[in-house]
Amino acid sequence: MEAYVKNYCEGNIGFLEFGNPAGNSLPSPLLKAFKAGLIALEKDSNVRVIVIQSFGDRAFCGGASLAEMKTLQTLEEATAFFMGIADLINTLRSLSKFVIGRVHGKVVGGGVGLVAACDYVLANRTAQIKLSELSIGIGPYVIEPVVSRKIGGTAFAQLSLDAHQWKSATWAEDKGLYHALFETQVELDLAVKTNAERFASYPEKAVKTLRKLHWKETEHWDKLLPKNAAITGELALQEATQNILKKL
Repeated sequence: MEAYVKNYCEGNIGFLEFGNPAGNSLPSPLLKAFKAGLIALEKDSNVRVIVIQSFGDRAFCGGASLAEMKTLQTLEEATAFFMGIADLINTLRSLSKFVIGRVHGKVVGGGVGLVAACDYVLANRTAQIKLSELSIGIGPYVIEPVVSRKIGGTAFAQLSLDAHQWKSATWAEDKGLYHALFETQVELDLAVKTNAERFASYPEKAVKTLRKLHWKETEHWDKLLPKNAAITGELALQEATQNILKKL
């Protein structure tokens, strides 16, 4: 299987699905396709709600592509690499339609930022989370605003410091990252369908207005996230970080 992004519709529900044999990680081309897919669903007048899901039944998202990170040589390249997730978060922030995240497995790094940028997240009990950035010599600067917005600064600090440790899906639910947990894929899919249909039934203007309210005071992210991408890019080029990456 090659890495892919596809979007499709079932009635008024728009689906964006991504996949990558490397743990559903997010290389730059996939991030660009992801952004384009979201924009296409946003522009489709038949779509009233968007569901984000990933391939398979193992990891939901492995975060930024470590394979690509190893190839970075200049600050310009490194900043552009981390701008991929920054652009994706800002695109999600700017949508007028509610976004449901269907999280079926483990989530790492930038994937946690993706999940935090969804409006409503339904997950399996296998959906553990981890911010591993510190352990490889960088930090979760790009995703900090969106993760802290969702779970609070104290929980973010705990998550970013415990870079070696998986947090349970129950922990993520308790902190507000997940809205509900399910035992099986069948139960998860039913909950996604039920809630997507519910969101799709709400008046369009009311949805757009409420979503804007939920994302209030984030307009400065257009400048903040690129700044944080540059910080992360600089750290990624440090000798200590590159030495760690070579061992992975």
